[in-house]
Amino acid sequence: MPGRQLTEQELAVEPVDAARLLLGCVLESTTPEGVVGVRIVEVEAYRGFDDPASHCHRGKTPRNEVMFGPAGHLYVYFVYGMHFCCNVVSLTDGEPGAVLIRAGEVVKGSELAHIRRPSARGQAELAKGPARLTSVLGLDRTHNGVDLTSSKASVRLYAGDPVSDAEVVTGPRVGITVAMEVPWRYWLADSPAVSTFRKGAKRRPTTP
Repeated sequence: MPGRQLTEQELAVEPVDAARLLLGCVLESTTPEGVVGVRIVEVEAYRGFDDPASHCHRGKTPRNEVMFGPAGHLYVYFVYGMHFCCNVVSLTDGEPGAVLIRAGEVVKGSELAHIRRPSARGQAELAKGPARLTSVLGLDRTHNGVDLTSSKASVRLYAGDPVSDAEVVTGPRVGITVAMEVPWRYWLADSPAVSTFRKGAKRRPTTP
């Protein structure tokens, strides 16, 4: 069973801090087909106006308005004309920031996850990548803006077992053409569900 739900206050922090917090947490989705839960093992942080790789760099639009808060809501967008990606909104209301959920390990609803991802070659491949993760969770544009901190929401975010700094690795963000050197991608070193890109990786220093 997942732990307690995370709160808006816990997520109303800098995206890099929210990214670290989300590692090991469980994102759970309920649809008419059933429930699937994914343990988060890879994330990327994005700020707002001062982050040229962010969707909010040029200001608020109908597409990115969820990123402006409140924290703890789900930001879902469509890419390449075929995939959905999901983010957890951070920072305070009116100040844009979010964390892209890049990969996870299916910890609940494995049978349904395999039905949704029949091409997966094994358990670790089910949610290995942001599009695969949203696919196994059954997420689409209708989930944009869902409050992950509400017990009544169709998608919920739960605290997981603590993750030590020694387990966390950082490196450059993936699939962007600007601010590529910013090491705001975080992942769990020992998880087989993390995507294979490792260029420029470095271990996160242990907190004093």
